[in-house]
Order: sequence, then structure tokens, then C-alpha cells
Amino acid sequence: MTTSRPGSRAEQRRRTEARILDAATQVFFAAGYERTTIRAVASAAGVDGGLVMHYFGSKQELFRRVIDAAPVPEVSGAPGQAAEQILANLADRLASEPTASLTLLRSMLTNPEAASAVSAGAARYEAQIAQAIPAGDASLRAAVISAIILGVMVSRHLIKSDELASADPAQIISLLRPCMISLAAQPESPPG
Repeated sequence: MTTSRPGSRAEQRRRTEARILDAATQVFFAAGYERTTIRAVASAAGVDGGLVMHYFGSKQELFRRVIDAAPVPEVSGAPGQAAEQILANLADRLASEPTASLTLLRSMLTNPEAASAVSAGAARYEAQIAQAIPAGDASLRAAVISAIILGVMVSRHLIKSDELASADPAQIISLLRPCMISLAAQPESPPG
């Protein structure tokens, strides 16, 4: 692997691209996809709007790169451990309203371009979940787990469903635990 010299053009380009991406992350998280403009991202990054377009080509591509750069919660280990990791991550997101995630969810629900980018990010998380599930239908099980998480988050934080919005996160996790463990476990062989 070659590394660029600190003052080289390649290193300056990498730093500028990273600065734009960091600024875009902040602007998208604060304003959502639809209200974010290339001009606002450029201003936040301290660059010209043309430079943002030069590096990323479009607002959709910039948003996709922000989603791609977002960390995916780690899921590993035996199925029971994986289920507990998923539940712990969900518990954290239930306990405090995750502003950035909610902005992305709102964007996803109202804009097809944003939905496409968020879907790709969700697929990365689902792929990690599927790797921990010892079943032939692991990808489907991971998609169901992801849908449950999405549904709970949207219902609690965006729709603010009465019971779910006011429930103790520990109680929600307790109710979801058997379902998540069942989905993550190896299916039982039919008696034969």
C-alpha cells in the first residue's frame, strides 16, 4: 500500500474530499435529504459548490457516500450473542432519540433517492446479521430482524405511537428478545 506524502496533491485531494464528506454528513443529518443543498454543503466545508460536484457528481452520490461511511453496528459470534448485540444496539437507540438516524429515516420515507441510499446501508447491516445466523434462509431472517428494528424505531420516534413512545426501553427489549433469539437461531429439524 502506498501512502501519499503529507503535502502531495493526492493527500490534499483526500483531505478536501474528507472535509466535504464530513460537512455533508453534518448538513444531511441536520436538514435531511430534501432540504440539503450542494451550496450548503460547500459552505459548511469551506469550498466552492463546483468542487463538491467535481468530487461527488451529484447530491444523490454525496448522500450515498455519507451513508456508506456511516458505521454499521458489529454483529458477530454465536446466534444468541448476535441477537443480544442487536438488542443492545436497539436499546441504545430506544433510550435516546437518535437525531441523525431519524433525519435519515424521514428522508428515506419521503424521497426515493434517499430511500435507495439508506437501503444500501441497511443491506450492509443485514449482511452482518445474516453471517451470524446458521440457517439456509439467513438473509430472509436478517431482513425480518432489520424490518422489526425499523418498525420499532419509526413507531417510537417518528409516529410516536402512544404505548411504544412511552414504554421503558428495557420492557421493549424484553418483549423482543424471544423473537430475535428465535430468528437468529438455527431452525429446529422437523421430527422425523
